[in-house]
Amino acid sequence: MYQLVATAPEAIGALSVARMCHALALNRAAYYRWRDRREEPTSAVELRDQLQRLALEFPTYGYRRMTHELRRRGVAVNHKRVRRLMRKDNLLCLRHKGFVRTTDSRHELLAYPNLVPELVVNGPDQLWVADITYIRLQREFIYLAVILDAWSRRCIGWALDRHLETELALAALRMALSTRQVQAGLIHHSDRGVQYASQAYTSMLKAYEIRISMGRRGNPYDNAQAERFIRTLKYEEVYLFEYQDFSEAYAHVSYFLEEVYNHKRLHSALGYRPPVEFEQLCG
Repeated sequence: MYQLVATAPEAIGALSVARMCHALALNRAAYYRWRDRREEPTSAVELRDQLQRLALEFPTYGYRRMTHELRRRGVAVNHKRVRRLMRKDNLLCLRHKGFVRTTDSRHELLAYPNLVPELVVNGPDQLWVADITYIRLQREFIYLAVILDAWSRRCIGWALDRHLETELALAALRMALSTRQVQAGLIHHSDRGVQYASQAYTSMLKAYEIRISMGRRGNPYDNAQAERFIRTLKYEEVYLFEYQDFSEAYAHVSYFLEEVYNHKRLHSALGYRPPVEFEQLCG
């Protein structure tokens, strides 16, 4: 019926689409929808192919990161279109759920007030944020402690080990202290985990006259910047690989922190955008 209506005006010039639809008892809006239906253009097919290839390469990317990755590769595309195509092809990633709790705040050690809400950060080494996360290997869990400079967002200290003892957090702190110059008024912010509230850790901070700040118990929003960094680490590095052992995980994490993440933060702080080839190399 629709084909008859489509060809009729050409054969019989006196009949309009409206009259033909009325004569055949067809819905005119349905006819126009049928007429305007088209096969996907080649560009759309190519875009879906690129999305599927990128989904295999970066299985943890959502539509926002996928849009950014496409733009870095020279594809001009809107994030709404990427989301629509990813939903259509069932490519929207599923989040990994946590399995190991790394924060033990159920202790009787001294807890310090949160100094961050009253702080205005306008330069480096004014606020350091710290946190601990886990990385799952084939047969065991290992743990990563990190310290970030809140202004530059660079990872200035980190340590990877098989235990959750205070020494893990201390190793990351020693790296930060060895690479940065402690300024007057510097604040160290963390959660209330037993590692950060321990006598050894707080004593080292006080020895360098670093002010201590802690978030509320069980509230990750009080340490949001560190939590966001850990999410980036997991989604852009850890979830993309299946580390076989500790040495492999150490090599990958070290490369990502020093050569990928910190390089990006340095370019951002200097207002420099690296060439496309470098960004593609860094992923």
